[in-house]
Amino acid sequence: MDPRRNPFAPGAGSKPPELAGRDAVIERLAIALDRIRSGRSDRGVIFYGLRGVGKTVLLNRIRLDAEARGFATVPIEAPEGRSLPGILVPTLRATLLKLSRGEAVRAGLKRAMRALAGFANALKVKYGDIEVGMDFPAEKGIADSGDLEIDLADLLMAAGEAAVEKKTALVLFIDELQYVPREQLAALIAALHKVHQNDKPVTMAAAGLPQLLGQMGKAKSYAERLFEFVEIGNLDRDAAKAALTKPVKGEGVRYTDEALDAILDATSGYPYFLQEWGKHCWDVAESSPIERADVEKAARAAIAELDASFFRVRFDRLTPAEKRYLRAMAELGPGPHRSGDIAEIMKKPVTSVAPIRNALVRKGMIYSLAHGDNAFTVPLFDGFMRRIMPKLPY
Repeated sequence: MDPRRNPFAPGAGSKPPELAGRDAVIERLAIALDRIRSGRSDRGVIFYGLRGVGKTVLLNRIRLDAEARGFATVPIEAPEGRSLPGILVPTLRATLLKLSRGEAVRAGLKRAMRALAGFANALKVKYGDIEVGMDFPAEKGIADSGDLEIDLADLLMAAGEAAVEKKTALVLFIDELQYVPREQLAALIAALHKVHQNDKPVTMAAAGLPQLLGQMGKAKSYAERLFEFVEIGNLDRDAAKAALTKPVKGEGVRYTDEALDAILDATSGYPYFLQEWGKHCWDVAESSPIERADVEKAARAAIAELDASFFRVRFDRLTPAEKRYLRAMAELGPGPHRSGDIAEIMKKPVTSVAPIRNALVRKGMIYSLAHGDNAFTVPLFDGFMRRIMPKLPY
C-alpha cells in the first residue's frame, strides 16, 4: 500500500492518529480544571506508568484542550540534571507575558512578574541553570528569601492572583516529574498546597514513571490528598483494536480478525508498540485487508526498529555493570523480580549489586513495586536484553 498514506508515525510523544481508551481521563481532568477556574476546589492529577503507554501524549492533549478553552498553561519537561527553578522560570515568564497580551498590564500581573524577578535573582546562585531576562524589576519581600519552598509558594500565589485578574486558571503541565530532585519536589508540592489552601486558581497536571508515587509521598506526606494519582497502562483489547482500525478505516483499509489478534498478542496493547506494528503492517501489506501473514512479516521490521531506537537509546545510557544487571533481570523474564534472585544470577551478594540497582532506579530504567522487588520501566525490555546480549556475561 502507498506509504505516503500510512496514518501511523510513531515517535517520542508524537500524537497518534487515534487516542483510544483515554476519554474518561481527559474528561475527568477537564472537569477539575473548570472547577478550579470557577473558584471551586479540586485536585491536580499525576499520571504514572511505564514507558510507551502514552503519558506524554495524554498530557499534551489535555494541555492543548486547556489552552483552547482559555487556561494559562506552563508546559515543562523535567530532564535529568536540570533544576526545577531553572526550567520553571523561563516558561512561567512566557505564560505571564501571554496573559498581558493585547491590553495594559494590570496590577496583579505586574506583581507576578516582579515576584518572578525576585525568585530568579534570589535563587540563581544556588541553582546555576537559571538564565532569563526579566521584564520588570524585583519587588523586595516577594519570593526573594532564597528558600525555595517559601519563594516558590510566594511566586505561585502571585501568579494565581494574576490568573484571577484574567478570569482564568494557571496550570503547570510537567512531564518526567520523577527527575525533579526530592528537595525541589517537596517545595513544589508545598507551594501547590499553599495556593490550594488560599483558593488561588493554580494547579498541576504531571506525568512520570511508577516510582513517582513513592517519591511524592516521601517528599510530602499530604501529596496523596492534594493530587489524584492515575495509572496509565496498556489498552484493553477493544481500545487497542480501535487504535489500529480507526486510522486505517478512513483510507479504506481493514484488518482481518486474525491479524488484529496477532498484533495485540505481540504488543500486549501498549500504545507505542501498537503504532509501530500498525506502521509496519501498512508498509508490508500489498492490499486490504491486512492479514496475519502481513503481521508476521511486519513484526520482524517492527522489532528491528524498536531495537535500533526505542530500546537502544536507553541501553546506550547504561554502564557495563548496569547492562549486566539488566541482563540478569531479563533472564528471569518480564518481572517483577526479587533483588536476591537477580544477585544470584550475577553470582554476587545482594549488598554488592545494590548500588547498581539504585543507579538504574535513578536513571528511570527500573522501579520497585515493593521492598526488594524490581521491574523494568520499559515494556518488553527483557526480550531486547536477551537479543542484544544473547549470552549471560557471568
